[in-house]
Amino acid sequence: MIRPELGAICGTILVFVFFFMIAGDSGMFSPEGVQNWGVVSAQFAIIAVGACLLMIAGEFDLSVGSMIGFAGVVIAILSVHLGWPVWLSIIAAFVICVGLGALNGFLVIKTGLPSFIVTLAFLYILRGLTIWLSILTTRQTIIGGVKEAAEGDPLAFLFGGVIFKDLFQWFADLGLLDTFTRGSREGQPVVEGLPMLVVWAVVLVIFGHWLLTKTRFGNWIFASGGDAQAARYVGVPVNRVKILMFMFTAFCATVFATCQVMEFGSAAADRGLLKEFEAIICVVIGGALLTGGYGSVIGAALGALIFGVVQQGLFFAGAESSLFRVFLGGILILAVIMNTYIRRMITGER
Repeated sequence: MIRPELGAICGTILVFVFFFMIAGDSGMFSPEGVQNWGVVSAQFAIIAVGACLLMIAGEFDLSVGSMIGFAGVVIAILSVHLGWPVWLSIIAAFVICVGLGALNGFLVIKTGLPSFIVTLAFLYILRGLTIWLSILTTRQTIIGGVKEAAEGDPLAFLFGGVIFKDLFQWFADLGLLDTFTRGSREGQPVVEGLPMLVVWAVVLVIFGHWLLTKTRFGNWIFASGGDAQAARYVGVPVNRVKILMFMFTAFCATVFATCQVMEFGSAAADRGLLKEFEAIICVVIGGALLTGGYGSVIGAALGALIFGVVQQGLFFAGAESSLFRVFLGGILILAVIMNTYIRRMITGER
């Protein structure tokens, strides 16, 4: 039972029980309600996977939120205003953002500065650069027209599409899902399928868990965050591991940004605000230590689920939305206390 995700498992059960009691009849656990908080949880999970692996490696990335806004604006500018194909704009955004992630890692390694300081600087640099690029090219901070440009694009569907439509229509025909009763979508299920955002979240969680627990590279991640110098003595390429984790964090942020741009059909310079802290909160709730060397991708995914359920559950319960931060703060404190207790049980500290 002494596992990093123990606290997240307990927290998930308590949160579901709590909201089933206070909002069970509000539609929160209907197919539409599940899709609502499931999509929100998936958003958190995508960025939490990258943040989790990086934190286990002993580093932080506070530029994740700004990276989301920057990646979205790059896609919109290239596709809408420069006329690039959307698939090429998406690839370009990934290359640029992953390169910036590598630069983050390189600066942390070469300067010896804490990653907190380096990525905090990039938080401001990228946010300012995003706003400047938007105004320079469009004279506004919100860029629309992406949805029209993405019609028929082969890569856009992987980030903004919906799968299993026929299966969900079959469920609707059997009466298992509600359908629209009027309008152009009469007879179609209210929940038309599984969004690709959720698919990305599941794939990244599975990949992150496999990488961390089933590969030699996963052992290197734990070793780099637990005791970097000792890891170097036994041949672990600590610098390379940390740079790759910064790159993976940037990759996850770009996946989030691309899904968001395809969903809304637009990009905005202020997107991703505070997402870096939300990702870290999900990871800490999931059992990771701020000191590195300990954590779980499954725990981070459960932390994201808690985050999404609480955020949307308060809405379904009719509670004041500001209570979300209060509720989340309480969960965070309890998670840190439990993580510390578990660590002491493992190491024998007092």
